[in-house]
Amino acid sequence: MKTLRLFGFALLMISLGFVSCGDDEEENDTQNIAEIATATDNLSSLVAALDAADLVSTLEGTGPFTVFAPTNEAFDKFLSDNGFAGVADVPVDVLKNILLNHVVSGKNISTGLTTGYVESSATGAGDNPMNMYISTDGGVTINGGSSVSTADIDASNGVIHIVDAVIGLPSVVTFATADPTFGTLVTALTRESLGVDYVGTLSGDGPFTVFAPTNDAFGALLTELGVGGLGEIDDATLNAVLQYHVVNGANVRSTDLTDGQVVSTFGGAEFTIDLSDGASITDGKGRNNKIVVTDVQANNGVIHVVSTVLLP
Repeated sequence: MKTLRLFGFALLMISLGFVSCGDDEEENDTQNIAEIATATDNLSSLVAALDAADLVSTLEGTGPFTVFAPTNEAFDKFLSDNGFAGVADVPVDVLKNILLNHVVSGKNISTGLTTGYVESSATGAGDNPMNMYISTDGGVTINGGSSVSTADIDASNGVIHIVDAVIGLPSVVTFATADPTFGTLVTALTRESLGVDYVGTLSGDGPFTVFAPTNDAFGALLTELGVGGLGEIDDATLNAVLQYHVVNGANVRSTDLTDGQVVSTFGGAEFTIDLSDGASITDGKGRNNKIVVTDVQANNGVIHVVSTVLLP
């Protein structure tokens, strides 16, 4: 199956410019990213973390790199929130992956950033390249929780954007909540009367494979069912539908899918993969559901976007 490139994610890519920080923009043609960070007082925690993870030499390399650099305050909050007394308490492999999740290949200046998914230098489940979700709606936010405060610090081997929070390793829930395309899905998953903690479950170790319907997909379902809103779908039906979109215990990438493959879902129901005309799913009602975006990789699983809601 031909994997759709995430940079071409037509449903999500919005042609908005990045808000430049004007007077905060700096030019430096002689110092590399590691040298600039070392010379910047408010990035001393980042430098200590890079040193502990043996990544200083990486950011001294030719690159080019785009680095989203957390401030000292951001590191302090991250350590406190996760019960670490200091950088030295973070397991080195975890620390290294977190730091690499702040690095993107290429020199991406502010005006070149757009809303959508990009690959970071970190790895997610199955050692696959991790994604991050960048929103340029009223500034720049990464994964819904880290915002750029100073943009376009130029280096000889790339560019630095300073951020106000450490970009943690994302779960599939992180992307669902950060990306407004999945707003209706999140509303469904968080309905208290369902009696299932989907957010808690899908934030766990996994791995999970989620076939995620867009807002438009849910809108089409409501029309198909002849109901006025999500609230008119009873709990038992909604539970069955939501569980039909999750595969537990596997990080199934697009390259793992085969024509005629029968997939067993979280709720026990099955659907069939159809690769005869692009990638699609034949659900329990015999409906054909297009997979429109593949391989949005999180730390605990992978998301594929579907154009319609699957029905068991």
